[in-house]
Amino acid sequence: MNNFWARTITGLSMVFILLAAIYFSGWVFAIIFFLITLLALWEFFTLVDQDETSPQKWFGTIAGSLIYLIMMLTPLLPTDFPRGDWVPFLPFILPIPILFLAFILEIYRNKSRPFANIAISLLGIIYISVPLSLLLTFARPEVMHKWGVPVVLVGYFAFTWIYDTGAYLYGKQFGKHKFFERISPKKTWEGTIAGAIITLLFATLFSLIVNELPYFDWYMLALMVIFFGTHGDLAESMLKRSLGIKDSGKILPGHGGLLDRFDTMLISAPFVFLYFFLRNLI
Repeated sequence: MNNFWARTITGLSMVFILLAAIYFSGWVFAIIFFLITLLALWEFFTLVDQDETSPQKWFGTIAGSLIYLIMMLTPLLPTDFPRGDWVPFLPFILPIPILFLAFILEIYRNKSRPFANIAISLLGIIYISVPLSLLLTFARPEVMHKWGVPVVLVGYFAFTWIYDTGAYLYGKQFGKHKFFERISPKKTWEGTIAGAIITLLFATLFSLIVNELPYFDWYMLALMVIFFGTHGDLAESMLKRSLGIKDSGKILPGHGGLLDRFDTMLISAPFVFLYFFLRNLI
């Protein structure tokens, strides 16, 4: 199948599945993203398992998945839970001792370059589990909903897909000036600018349809997707280039691996979370 059509069919299928999950139940969405987190962690640790380093693949995958589950299940704790005033902070407190287990485990592995192994193991958890688990906060019932869906989360996904698709299609057809050739030879200024303009236009549309959220917040969300999403794409390209590979995997036809599909979110999600947290909207 032509790569363009494979990419299109895969992309549309994922959009439909995630939007249907969000509409049907926040828990369905959380479970789907748990599976994505689990597979993305394994994909990452498989990629970086090279001759010079030996990351703790099983620990990194299990620990990263556990951190996601902590964020996912914390809202289920009853209000009379011991030290109930600490419940909102548990997703940020409980992972701390989990991360330090990597140092203990490395002592018994007898591998060369132990601290490089520890660093890469912790990097995978921070790079994948943290941003994907933060997205769960936007799906909670108390966060702004309209028509039965969490509008910020839907807007974030929509802007990310629109920007990625617009930049890809326009850049593929009209791109001439390389954006960051050292890391991503195919990315062009024309595609990046076109994707940004289209995303900002959709932000205007969203601000008119969902006017419960100020237009300024919609534009800020779009700008964060554009700026940090672009650097998320470049960061993952930098990883692949350093490893001498084209795709992070083959699980998604036309896209490659899960890291190839969700790379923009891995950098943009923490900044989006911070912005709306400071705005007291989550």
